[in-house]
Amino acid sequence: MTSAKNTTQPDDDGNADTGSKLRIKIRAYDNKIIDIATKTIIDTAERNGAKVVGPVPLPTETAKFSVNRSTFVHKPAQEQFEMRTHKRLIDILSPSPKAIDALMNLNLPAGVDVEIKML
Repeated sequence: MTSAKNTTQPDDDGNADTGSKLRIKIRAYDNKIIDIATKTIIDTAERNGAKVVGPVPLPTETAKFSVNRSTFVHKPAQEQFEMRTHKRLIDILSPSPKAIDALMNLNLPAGVDVEIKML
């Protein structure tokens, strides 16, 4: 049985080595905008014949700020603000050159940051 497991592992590694892989990280401050952007990316990749894994929601980063309301005397009077950064991860397995060009030329909503890496 161990030989059967060893024969399947090189096949999986061989397939991963022969085909390239795109990893797309998407960041935005608004969760509705990031969902629209992920949907357009997935639709574009599937339309061009690439296999898509994801979207995987990553943990939301929260940045909190406290600001004084007054300039000098009233220290206890503060306002708290919070900024949330939503993130998604999409893997595209064995994309064709046509799919890569289509992904590079996408029109995404304003406020969306996209990072594309070749693995």
